[in-house]
This record gives sequence, C-alpha cells and structure tokens, in this order.
Amino acid sequence: MNEMLNKVKEVFISVFPVTLIVFLIHFIWVPLSSEQIESFSVGAFLVLIGLSIFLSGIDESIDPIGHKVGRSLTRTNSLALVITVSLILGFFISFAEPDLHILAQQVDKVTAGQFPKNLMVVVVSIGLGVMMTLGQIRILYSIPLQYVFLLAYGIIAILSLLSSREFLAIAFDASGATTGAITVPFLLALAGGVSAMKKRSDKSEVDAFGLVGIASSGAIIGVLLTGLIMGVEKLGGELPVEAVSDDGILKHYLHLIPQTLWESLMSLGPILIAYLIFYFVDKPRRKSEFISIFRGMFFTYIGLSIFLLGVYGGFMDVGSYLGVGMGSLDSKVPALLVGFILGLVTVLAEPAVYVLTHQVEDVTGGYVRRPLVLAFLSVAVGLAIFLSILRILVPGIQLWMFLLPGFGISVIAAFMVPELFVGIAFDAGGVASGPMTATFALAFVQGLSRAVPGADVIVDGFGMIAIVAAMPILSLQLLGIIYKQRTKHLEKGKQKES
Repeated sequence: MNEMLNKVKEVFISVFPVTLIVFLIHFIWVPLSSEQIESFSVGAFLVLIGLSIFLSGIDESIDPIGHKVGRSLTRTNSLALVITVSLILGFFISFAEPDLHILAQQVDKVTAGQFPKNLMVVVVSIGLGVMMTLGQIRILYSIPLQYVFLLAYGIIAILSLLSSREFLAIAFDASGATTGAITVPFLLALAGGVSAMKKRSDKSEVDAFGLVGIASSGAIIGVLLTGLIMGVEKLGGELPVEAVSDDGILKHYLHLIPQTLWESLMSLGPILIAYLIFYFVDKPRRKSEFISIFRGMFFTYIGLSIFLLGVYGGFMDVGSYLGVGMGSLDSKVPALLVGFILGLVTVLAEPAVYVLTHQVEDVTGGYVRRPLVLAFLSVAVGLAIFLSILRILVPGIQLWMFLLPGFGISVIAAFMVPELFVGIAFDAGGVASGPMTATFALAFVQGLSRAVPGADVIVDGFGMIAIVAAMPILSLQLLGIIYKQRTKHLEKGKQKES
C-alpha cells in the first residue's frame, strides 16, 4: 500500500502540470465547453490512477519476465534459437503496441487509405523484429553500439534521400510510436537479462542499454522501404478533428472501455505467452514466482486499460481542439510558448520514462540521478515540440533540416561520449515519444497544422514525434559529456590527494 501511495504521489507531480496548462489555455486563449472540461478532468483523473497502477504492476511482471526470457535465451548458447525467438517476439510485441496502432490509424485516415493501417503496423513490426534481433546479437558478441548505430542510420540516410517528404515524416514518427508503454519496459528488461549473463560486469552495465534505440530504427527502415516499393510519390488527404461526444461524459467513456480493454489485452498477451513458454521449459519452476508475475500482470493490465481510457477519452480530443484554437489566433507566439511548456511537462507523464530513469539510476549505482535525467529529457522534448510548431508556422522549414543534422550529430557524438550514455541516449529517444506524446501532444500539433493557412496536413501534421525522438538523444549525450568531464576531474582530484 505504501508503495502504491508513493507511485500516486510521483505520478500526480507529473500529470498535474499538463492539466494546469490545459486550464490556462482555456482561460487565456481557447475557451473549452463545459462538456470538454468535464471530459478532460475525468481523463486526467483516470491517467493518474491508471499510470500509478501500471507502474506498480510493471515492477512485478514485465521487468522479471524480460530478465527471465533474456537469461534463458543466453543460457541456450544457440545463436539460431536467439535469432528465431527474437524475430518472432519482436514482431508480436511491436504489433501489439497501442501507440503504433493509434498512429497507423491516423495515417490511414489522413492519407485516405493510400497507406493502410494494417500494412503500416506489419512493416513496422517486421522492421523492429529484425533490428531487435541485431541488437540481441550485438549484446552477445559485445559489438560496440557506435558501429551498430552508424550502420542503422547510414541505411536510413540513404533511404531518406530516395523517399518522399510524406513517407519521411511518417517513418520517423513510427519509430517513436512503436516504442511505447509495453515495448520499452520489455526491451529494457530483455537487454538487462541478456547482459547480466555476461562474464564481464563492466560490459554488462553498458549492454543493458541501447536495444530500444536499435529496435526503433527498424521501424524507420521498414516504412521507408515500403514507400519505395509502393512507388507512391505523394500522399494526400484530410486531417480529421473529432469533437468530444455530446451524449454525456458517462456514455462517452463507457463507449471506449471495450476498445481499451482489448488493446491492453493485445499488448500484454504476447509477453505473457512468452513467459509461459519459458516458464514451463525452464527448470526449476517456482510457484511463488509464477503467482507474483501473474498478479503483477493483472495490475499492469488494469492500469494500462485505465490509463488508455483517460488518454482516449479526455486528452486526444481536447488536444486537437486546443491546437486548432491556438493556430487560429492572430499571434503565433502563444502557440510556440505553449508548445515548449507542453513538451516540458508532457514527457514527465510518459510511463516508459519512469522505467528508463529508474533503470539508469540502478545501473549507475545512483551516480546518475533520476531528477537530472528527467530534467534533460524535459528540456529536450520542450525544444522538440517548439521546433515542430515553428516548422508549421514557417513554410520554408522542412523536417529533414532538423532530422539530418540531429541524427547525424548523434551518430558522430556516439564515438565521443561514454559508451554507457550512447545506449541510454538512443533508448531515451524512443522512450520520450510514448502514449502521452503520441496522443495529446501529437493531437495538439496536428490541430495546429489544420488551422494554419498553407500548412500541409501530412508533411506538417506528422513529424513531431520524429523531432521528439531526436532531441533527447542529443540531450543525454550532452549529459554523458558532462558525466565524462566530471569523472575526469574527480580522478585528478584523487590523484592529487594521494
């Protein structure tokens, strides 16, 4: 009970600023109807409760499952088995990710079916499965992260030069959307389980990170390759903005319950099946572990369902409405200001951010504190959404102007920062673009693109998640450089004293 109360307090500190921003926009710039306010308020409460339960369940289920699967695979000493299981597991985990389905559905609607939802989900899942397998092989054979990212983003750079602007925006958004509330905790735990079996403890610490970043690059490659194979030069369509239901708040939320329960079941199902397979194959079998994990999985399922219900019911619709309203103002300064502040606080409500920052603090023995990582992530996402809105307001600014130098510098900087921070930084890129960013923040930016004259609903409406995924990489690499310099100063100080 005490642990749950601590989770509630922690989540409240994160969710409250987002709620406060919405009400400030309501009072100052874009008035909301009473139905919208009620719907958003209920959504905020559900997000608070759901996220608290979800995070408690993660500690007892997803984390130990990931470690168990990783260790069991490593003990087999069979490369063929590792490749086969990683490909299958990677595909189904990505296929079940709610954020990916949300984005794919938006792409389907906006492109009027030119890039169908199911096709996008499948190609992204294949890409993630392939790159996740490569990430597993990297850990097993201690291949430096820098070279893997150089290869992955080298391929992406070549494909980007051949692809259209529309597919470029969608591809990088898919990278962020596929690493959501389910994928990230499992991949982090899986990497931790495999790396923990290595004999060298120093390499084990480094290899615990990087798998999320490597896997997410597969989503970009999958979409870009699909675009080239389809041969579609330009995607077109209309961006729909739905209003909050007028049938009453209770009916509005009750209508969404079956959807959220099904999505949560589909998200957790593959992980649970993987655990059951490894549980009955592995020996010895511990009944207490079995009961504990099922209890944790139940809480994870309930928490995720409540969280998604709050996001779908109160956050997305209000986000779109506020975006359209801010884009319709005579001055565009408020939109830029709100975008920056929104980024600062939205990332703090991401479920996977908590999982990553806790693991960073644990792996580094508390040397890299959670508040410091959160601060760097928060500023990075704030700048990312600011730049996304600036791109909509200034027609001459294109997405590649941010992504090419951003990821290019990231790959080069990977050879200069401590290897531990290379993995942490690229993982953070996927972690920061979770369900809160893929729903409320993306809805806000897309609503803005709909209202700004001359903005393209596809080229400008998508791409925000891509920039959000790029900025934390640079931010945490900067933290790595600071960490490196600080370590050098401490070592020099100790040498002088001795």
